[in-house]
Amino acid sequence: MIVTHEVSVLQELVERSRRLGADRSVCNWGGGNTSAKTTMRDHMGREIRVMWVKGSGSDLGEATEKSFTALRLDEVLPLMEREAMTDEEMVEYLAHCMVEAKHPRSSIETLLHAFIPYAHVDHTHPDSIIAICTSTRGREVAKEIFGDRAVWVPYLRPGFALSKLVAEAVRANPQCECVLMEKHGLITWGDTSEACYANTMRIIREAAEYIEREAKRKPAFGGLRYEPLPAEERRSVAVKILPFVRGIVTERQGAILSFDDSPEFLEFASSCDAPQLSQVGAACPDHLVHTKRRPLFVDWNPSEGVEALKEKLKDGLQAYRDAYIAYYERNVDLDVPMHDPFPRIILIPGLGAIGTGKNKKMANIALDLYRRAIAVMRGATAIGEFVSLDEKESFDVEYWPLELYKLTLAPPEKELSRKVAYITGGAGGIGSATARRLADEGAHVVIADLAADSARELADELCEKHGPGAAVGVALDVTKEEAVLRSMEEAVLFYGGIDLFVSNAGLASSAPITETSLAEWNKNVAVLGTGYFLTSREAFRVMVEQGRGGAMVFVTSKNAVYAGKDAAAYSAAKAMENHLARCLAVEGGPHGIRVNIVLPDAVLQGSNIWNSAWREERARAYGIAPEELEDYYRKRTILGVNILPEDIAEAILFFCSPRSSKTTGCMLTVDGGVAAAFPR
Repeated sequence: MIVTHEVSVLQELVERSRRLGADRSVCNWGGGNTSAKTTMRDHMGREIRVMWVKGSGSDLGEATEKSFTALRLDEVLPLMEREAMTDEEMVEYLAHCMVEAKHPRSSIETLLHAFIPYAHVDHTHPDSIIAICTSTRGREVAKEIFGDRAVWVPYLRPGFALSKLVAEAVRANPQCECVLMEKHGLITWGDTSEACYANTMRIIREAAEYIEREAKRKPAFGGLRYEPLPAEERRSVAVKILPFVRGIVTERQGAILSFDDSPEFLEFASSCDAPQLSQVGAACPDHLVHTKRRPLFVDWNPSEGVEALKEKLKDGLQAYRDAYIAYYERNVDLDVPMHDPFPRIILIPGLGAIGTGKNKKMANIALDLYRRAIAVMRGATAIGEFVSLDEKESFDVEYWPLELYKLTLAPPEKELSRKVAYITGGAGGIGSATARRLADEGAHVVIADLAADSARELADELCEKHGPGAAVGVALDVTKEEAVLRSMEEAVLFYGGIDLFVSNAGLASSAPITETSLAEWNKNVAVLGTGYFLTSREAFRVMVEQGRGGAMVFVTSKNAVYAGKDAAAYSAAKAMENHLARCLAVEGGPHGIRVNIVLPDAVLQGSNIWNSAWREERARAYGIAPEELEDYYRKRTILGVNILPEDIAEAILFFCSPRSSKTTGCMLTVDGGVAAAFPR
């Protein structure tokens, strides 16, 4: 059933794959694979039969032509005659069958696609099918729905043996339209790409309609055990516990958290059956790497209060860690290091769920996969009882070398990976340069600014460059305590906590003391004094709650140590910032919180301050025209240079990075060398 090669075959395969991956109830993130068999000309002009199959580690929903590998089919098919083949032998053999070496390593389930005698094959993990495949009555229900149109295959880990078993079952049942793999997923096919897609979706729909009818017969998960807390109360509790949780789960390595109180998580976590059902095991082998075998279920009654919840979280997380270490030690028989022993999913009745990951994207993926697991468990318990892989089967998937290989495809982590940076005045000249620089080094960035729209635009730019969740923009008026609290809450809800705090929001005014009004004085003190106090206090509180230290950087000014002419209000407020930072350095030391200061001077480019009346006021103070300021400032420096926002960002990066891990209470000038402002 090989079709004649057309240019569009690969394009059709990409399109079909993206359609399947667009619906996560059909195909998990990173899971599933598709293929198409065709003919093409090789490098010598010979017509050869090939199979395009998804490469390892790619996601169907984001597939491009570069996600697929072409294999010489006539070299792959003879493997069907073998009795056995190890994973290592299979991988090495298939590498020799590749049409082009630059293609990605082919899917773990390549042989499954090759051995099925149809031109187009889909392997997916639909909620409805997985529900049947993980139910005690699954085989019976499959027969009831599909009759002899479906073949049931007992659980085997993907590889040569499973591929051969599936192929033999399909060839022995020529009337069948699909294969249901116990505890695993669905295989479908077609003579054309469109027919294959239609068959896949029809089979899934038939299963979903059957399960939906059955699910109406009884309350999901035994009904509610506890009523979910009201939305505002859930938010309030989450803000209080997320930094606490983050501090514990980062015991061995950093983590970003995501909080999810969507209806699916609220219903499941608050249900009667969740304490037992959540511990049965993973709903699908593809989930294991991202969700672990089990979540942590916190047996908490919402009426007990936040402090009781914290105590149960502490005990539960420590017990989970110890149990995971024991699980690893019982089962490991390869030279493979243990994964982080803390949970990827934490379920809390009345509140929802917390996902953890090395970055925001992976924390969200863990939650998304567990949302799929909830749907699977709903279906499986509607038609029977939910079953999963046993402990050894789970370990063999979680630590399977071919599965671990996918993780090696990720780029190496950067200096500030797994860190969260909160930047006040983040949309301004220095702030935006700092946000970009820290994001370049892997930090997740909270861009807090009075200009909320500009903050969100910059966050969108950074997410486009670094991936979903890399940055978030929030509104912030540093002079209003309520606004500061709300901004910090948004940061905590989005990332789970804060590791790096950059106090940078500012303004400037210039006038002789005799012409400085009380309103102008108060405005400088409000933004530069009170604003720095309020924001640093809240960031400090989050860092203390996490218990993992942190770094704070105050962007002050050359004027903080130098008596600027006609700038008493500005200079005095900047001096206040300097001393506040030193005080916090003393208080922060016992908590591992470092506090350092960067003193810029005359950063004119990209600055909202220098594009205001401040430029004219400073020019007037020096008796020059506004357009002469840059040249004036450059000439007064020892090095004869102008200072750019990017220069300040580099200094901030230094204080945020491990390179300054033994420095606190320090002032670093970035002013080109102004002798009168040397710190002393």
